[in-house]
Amino acid sequence: MIAPRVISFDLDDTLWPVAPVIAAAEAALQSWLREHHPRAVHGFTVDSMRNLRARVAERFPLKSHDLTFLRRQALAEMFAAAGYPDGPAANDAFEIFLRHRNRVEFYADALPALTRLRAKYRLFALSNGNADLERCGIADLFEGHVTASAAGAAKPDARIYAHLLRAAGVPPIEVLHVGDDPLADVVGATQAGLQAVWLNRDARTWPEQFAAPARTVTTLADIL
Repeated sequence: MIAPRVISFDLDDTLWPVAPVIAAAEAALQSWLREHHPRAVHGFTVDSMRNLRARVAERFPLKSHDLTFLRRQALAEMFAAAGYPDGPAANDAFEIFLRHRNRVEFYADALPALTRLRAKYRLFALSNGNADLERCGIADLFEGHVTASAAGAAKPDARIYAHLLRAAGVPPIEVLHVGDDPLADVVGATQAGLQAVWLNRDARTWPEQFAAPARTVTTLADIL
């Protein structure tokens, strides 16, 4: 393994568990809608709102990588169907979701590891989701944040890794990518020419259809 100059990190399920964050954010959004715009949410549950976003993704395949677009569009369609004017109410609703979506609880190893690595390496975030480093309180630890929305493609697509390499200004072999998803983070990064580490916190079995990762860690502290 060549010593990297840049380390990129996935965010969701790498620095924090994402399922409880999204569940809390969707519940908060649902509660806010019922209080402030009950017509828009009438007949909707959290599950049916997810189904609506899935249908939006089917209708806008070129935007299926952009989770912010999908959620905004779904909210806009809900408000339009309920007879609300375009724009402001849906934007307010999305802001409620974002506020709670960025209330993350970091894994115990995450912040200490990032702080120590930041002293030696250039750190970038590389994520398919719409977490915001500023709102999460960790923007000072990263030189940049490459998102699927900005890159026009989601991991494991090579385009998002190419976007990262342009932002970092280094060749692929000088980047080490760290993430929890075998396909998105390890296979995708490796196929793009980067080095990759699989973060396997919960003793999962590596998918047999993929070549085994060059390195596996169980906590971010192992990277040190």
